[in-house]
Amino acid sequence: MEEYNVTVATGTSEYSGTNNYIYITLVGENGDSERTTLDNPGLDFCRGAVDEYKVCSPAPLGRVLLVRLEKQRYWVEDNWFCLYVTVAPPGGGTALTFPCYRWLIGNVKVELREGTAMRLSDDTSPQLLAHRKAELQERQAVYRWVAWAPGIPKCIDAKTEADLHQDVRFDNEKRSDFEGSLHYALLELSLKKLAIRFGKSWDNLDDFKRCFWKLRSPISEYCMEHWKEDSFFGYQCLNGSNPRMIQRCKKLPGNFPVSGDMVQGSLAPRTTLKKELKAGNIYLVDYAIMDGVPTNVIRGKPQYIAAPLCLLYEHPDQGLIPIAIQLGQTPGLDTPIFLPKNPPLAWLLAKIWVRHSEFQVFQLLSHLLRTHLVVEVFCVSTLRQLPAVHPVYKLLAPHLRYTLEINCRGRTQLLSADGIFKRVVSTGGEGLLVLAQNEYKVLTYRSLQPYQDFQQRGASKLRSYFYREYSLMLWDAIHSFVSGMVSLYYHYDSDVVEDTELQAWIKDIADEGFVDVPRFGLARELHNKTELITLLSVAIFTSSAQHAATNNGQFDWCAWVPNTPCTMRHPPPTDKDAVTMEMIMDTLPDVSQTCLEMAITWHLGRPQPDAIPLGQYREQYFTESQAQEVIDKFRQELKEIEEHILTQNEGLELPYLFLLPSRIENSITI
Repeated sequence: MEEYNVTVATGTSEYSGTNNYIYITLVGENGDSERTTLDNPGLDFCRGAVDEYKVCSPAPLGRVLLVRLEKQRYWVEDNWFCLYVTVAPPGGGTALTFPCYRWLIGNVKVELREGTAMRLSDDTSPQLLAHRKAELQERQAVYRWVAWAPGIPKCIDAKTEADLHQDVRFDNEKRSDFEGSLHYALLELSLKKLAIRFGKSWDNLDDFKRCFWKLRSPISEYCMEHWKEDSFFGYQCLNGSNPRMIQRCKKLPGNFPVSGDMVQGSLAPRTTLKKELKAGNIYLVDYAIMDGVPTNVIRGKPQYIAAPLCLLYEHPDQGLIPIAIQLGQTPGLDTPIFLPKNPPLAWLLAKIWVRHSEFQVFQLLSHLLRTHLVVEVFCVSTLRQLPAVHPVYKLLAPHLRYTLEINCRGRTQLLSADGIFKRVVSTGGEGLLVLAQNEYKVLTYRSLQPYQDFQQRGASKLRSYFYREYSLMLWDAIHSFVSGMVSLYYHYDSDVVEDTELQAWIKDIADEGFVDVPRFGLARELHNKTELITLLSVAIFTSSAQHAATNNGQFDWCAWVPNTPCTMRHPPPTDKDAVTMEMIMDTLPDVSQTCLEMAITWHLGRPQPDAIPLGQYREQYFTESQAQEVIDKFRQELKEIEEHILTQNEGLELPYLFLLPSRIENSITI
């Protein structure tokens, strides 16, 4: 008898262990081992355990191709999460690792491949080829495309997170924390509302301070003190939760009739608007995408939006500052141009309206559409078209963790007809869908690539644009990492072209996920390594760094609600001289809306207790030493970026740390 030494590792999260029967069979090129019950004295398969067993075979198996695991119910069903199996051949040779990272649910049989990444052309064994095919057929039956709504990317076919396969669900600890933090935030907001309503009246901006209880942060407190300042307004255009909107203005838009005399007082001495336009120091933030979007009705009262244009100037001493604001896309007597020299309350209310549009655009477009929904397309296609042994599957899997569940929860809890956005956001309900459809029509693949994005917006020379500087550093590190990994498995462009699984993957992304996007510009075929490396870099950058830039600071910028209000209860002002504090307070969110905005942005923006930082991989999908060397190099580059960011921000009054690699998650989990 041939005796193989086998270890079986059970997951470390709650309820990973099992008391059900577990059987193993080793499938070799020369035959199968005995079907062996895995049963040592005492308890087997406890949470976090690595159990050792001996498996016998009547004859040498040759190369072990597959490990077959079977789970059968014992009294009651008890799901099991298996991390991996190792198999050491007779005589003490090198053990092979067979990654699993799957739940075994019910009376089930799974077959695991050895961990070396293999393209389809690398496999010659009929058994392994059949295994690849069967795995994809099974996955395609489980993970299906569906159109959640017309005119936006397709998503996973699941009405709620409960419809998802257990393999892509939250761990129990994650689920408990997610639901517990939401309940905590909602409880605090209820207590706040009670205290405020039984306190003094809600009639001036300082009253918003009464919402600052335990839910606060250093940046939110800085925001509370400085939000009226023009330089802070400009800073947020560069480094706030929506840093992708600002663009160089070479020529004033025809629908924004700002004259040189209007803004002369905001410019540096001995210059003019014409000179500054030519010098590249005038910038524009244009919210035309908001124009015509349907508005929400909250508790029977209509809410309001605007589609502002905001002109900014990079002042040599003051930094980036706003110099003119128009609160609509059509100029006229009822759409005046607001200026810093206007009555202070009028200028303040104009800036508040711009920041209100900022809330809609960053939450629904920069955050939801351009990170969550874009990455979901990669997630579904990867699960449907790439077997677990494929190198691209192994590369992407850690960067897709939890994304399907958080997106399902977002659709049911935030964006649905009775979700939180409907209760508190001015575009909630029909408006958010129209806004997303507007963005989807103009979304481009190039805009998801940082260098292309900054160049296209003419934003490459702006000073103190920390988001740009750190994004490009992270993109370079991710691109280098992806290039190193791809080059291990694809030596020539022809290797990419001839990989039929890879071509089915990109076709699924283009034809299903991003269907009917007139300007997206992603080909449905991959022609060379460069295209593959860029696409994988976009997927990983979007799921990690870009999501962190738009998500992680949302409580910091939104907790002081007048700085980024979620809704407005009166229409934009038409008379600059008629703006009063009473008008501002009546326009801003009320007590209930204020508390709910604080609660939901804290819940969604807080650091996750089970976060896996960028470049850290708990699961060892790659078992080859060459792949581990590329991963180690990536980690070293991230460490150097971390040190650079910390050094550069040391002593700054307002540090920008959202893109610290240690604070960026590998995947979209919140």
